[in-house]
Amino acid sequence: MSSRPPAQPSPDRYKRHLPHIVTGEHPLFVTFCTRGRWVIPEALRMQLLLHCLHDHAVKLWVHAVIVMPDHVHMILSLLRDEQAAFYGLAEIMSGIKGASAHSINKALGRKGPVWQDESFDHFLRCEESISAKAQYLWENPVRKKLVAIPEQWPWFWADWMPRPGPGQ
Repeated sequence: MSSRPPAQPSPDRYKRHLPHIVTGEHPLFVTFCTRGRWVIPEALRMQLLLHCLHDHAVKLWVHAVIVMPDHVHMILSLLRDEQAAFYGLAEIMSGIKGASAHSINKALGRKGPVWQDESFDHFLRCEESISAKAQYLWENPVRKKLVAIPEQWPWFWADWMPRPGPGQ
């Protein structure tokens, strides 16, 4: 029995409204925003963070993720299935955005889209270290004047931290 589901790889290059160049060989920096820059209620942000971590170490390796009031930033690497095919970014993002939208709408008793159709992504270049990008994410709420120090923002996780549980 396989421990990982078969991958649904994305083409290396594709375009919807934004161009996407995806390679499993490099870590990716991904941002996705709520439709109309709608603010996600604080009570639902941990649940959203957990959706982002759902397939960690299965289809993707999440290096860092932060849930901001109206968007999410992730640094991730695509993993391979048992036939050595990379999981596709489109498959991963569809899973995260679809499941989280369902949960958010259910919790709020509403219907309709939560997320913009597309995400912004780019692969990290040689000069962009994962740890420097993760530090940038961690400090984002301070730069936005949402908290005084990064430790006050509860909706950040990086792979050097214990994984949050559903009750947090």
